[in-house]
Amino acid sequence: MNYILFDGTVRKQLLPFTYTRPVADIRVGILTIREKWEKALGFTTSTITEEYLSDKYPMVEMEQNIMLNASFLPNLELVAMVKSLSENQAIFYQEDVIAFYTTDEQEEVDFDIYDIIEYEGEFIRIENTWDIFSKNAEAIKADFDLLTKDKVSQPIPEGVQCLGREQIFIEKGAQVLFSTLNATDGPIYIGKEATIMESCSVRGPFALCNNATLKMGAKIYGGTTIGPHSKVGGEVNNSVIFGYSNKGHDGFLGNSVLGEWCNIGADSNNSNLKNNYAEVRLWSYETEGFARTGLQFCGLMMGDHSKCGINTMFNTGTVVGVSANIFGGGFPRNFIPSYSWGGSSGFTAYLTKKAFEVAKVVMSRRNIEFTEQDAAILKHVFEETKQFRKE
Repeated sequence: MNYILFDGTVRKQLLPFTYTRPVADIRVGILTIREKWEKALGFTTSTITEEYLSDKYPMVEMEQNIMLNASFLPNLELVAMVKSLSENQAIFYQEDVIAFYTTDEQEEVDFDIYDIIEYEGEFIRIENTWDIFSKNAEAIKADFDLLTKDKVSQPIPEGVQCLGREQIFIEKGAQVLFSTLNATDGPIYIGKEATIMESCSVRGPFALCNNATLKMGAKIYGGTTIGPHSKVGGEVNNSVIFGYSNKGHDGFLGNSVLGEWCNIGADSNNSNLKNNYAEVRLWSYETEGFARTGLQFCGLMMGDHSKCGINTMFNTGTVVGVSANIFGGGFPRNFIPSYSWGGSSGFTAYLTKKAFEVAKVVMSRRNIEFTEQDAAILKHVFEETKQFRKE
């Protein structure tokens, strides 16, 4: 069977992260949503997404296809239902389609002719940017069970103090040096070739993905994921770092999400709680206003390739777009558009030529090429986001 993940109705609610990737390639828990579905189904997947992303994330269509709403994370019950779908059957949760069986002859889908199967079980769904961190602890637990089933962890090294050792899994090639691991409140997963340096304190649920590094003395609270090839120090609470991003020094990151190729300068901090303890509102690209999150704790949302200088201070509920560069004293505003250059005293446009020069250097340090596809996507984002910044 051919499985195709589609963005669905939530893409705008997940900006700025979906400016540069399909919904399926958001990381929540240990794996990306795509990786979860592929592991659960036993098949590779392709994607229906925005046209400007389709060269990098193409769709592969066959005579028979099952379309999957990428905002829904797989579980055993849902995967079994998806695998049992037959032609002109669809799985719905209330008004939202989760999956449907279709053929390449159908250019538009008329669900009136479908046999609708109502899904009434439990699930995790990522509909808003803040869902990525607020549902991350639950997603780590699900991914931990999926990845460690019938596998044996590498031994916990001598000198590492731990609680709940049966909930700690260390992949081959990982190093853990003279640190404290507490898995009593949730599992701790340490990926291949990952490193936990000396004197780190870690509470689960926590995921340190492949080739990622926790620097000396880091303090990590539960519900946190550090994606592949990322380096993190200081204090982090209930946050998700997609991958290839660095927060290498002291400073606080809480209830936050960082995309790929981000860098947080030394001693930078974000607020995750308003002084009056009120509900946090977060910039919405869908309504072009500030949306209610229902959360008391909500920090920083930073899109791919954005960076901040040392001692940067972010207000509660700050959204930073793609390829922004923030520096200087004071608190910058809590919505910083893509390709903005500056800080609390004001911003100017960060032109693509300069931004691409930085991206090439940063990516080359990880032996990854900045391709024409990458440039085309980022140019599109620059044009699409002009309305939000002063040119």
